[in-house]
Amino acid sequence: MRIQELHVISTGKQSPEELISIVKQIHPYIDYIHLREKTWTVSQLEETIDSFIAAEVPQGKIVVNTNAETAYKKAVAGVQLTHRSIGVAKARHLYSGLRIGCSVHSIDEATAAEADGADYLFYGHIFESGSKPGVESRGLVGLREVVQSTSIPVMAIGGITPENARDVMASGAAGVAVLSGILLADDPLVAVRRYDIR
Repeated sequence: MRIQELHVISTGKQSPEELISIVKQIHPYIDYIHLREKTWTVSQLEETIDSFIAAEVPQGKIVVNTNAETAYKKAVAGVQLTHRSIGVAKARHLYSGLRIGCSVHSIDEATAAEADGADYLFYGHIFESGSKPGVESRGLVGLREVVQSTSIPVMAIGGITPENARDVMASGAAGVAVLSGILLADDPLVAVRRYDIR
């Protein structure tokens, strides 16, 4: 069972230069690269997007987290919204043409995001994750329930490894999202290739 979409999310632990260097290598093997950098200025975000494009990373693979205005201005693939950003319905109204993802943590949040016009969902965290220490994981049962409660694609996030990805996909996920498992690996290119499950 193949991963339909592989999303790689920046970790907040690398400089723009480090991130650009890695993404130049791995972008042929991924579907989307998400810029989730809560401490960056809008200028840093825009400059990094420009550098991605200069490095021949397709604009259609770049997603900006939270900042829909920047995603629209730079004509990238889309925006990933969270509870901290503007709502899905407002983003859909203001920035038509963007692919809009929404991060959710329950069936109620998932169905609301779909009703508001989200194109896809991130749901998690599925397994124990270093980025969510001490927070109980939602597991494959929770993933399956969200998938069955919605009609849009659901991407699983949180502790996804090449070893458990098959179980994730068998639970109905349309894809997976990975942070440190690829970007902070000793060899990101080797790491990303391991997610090409068949």
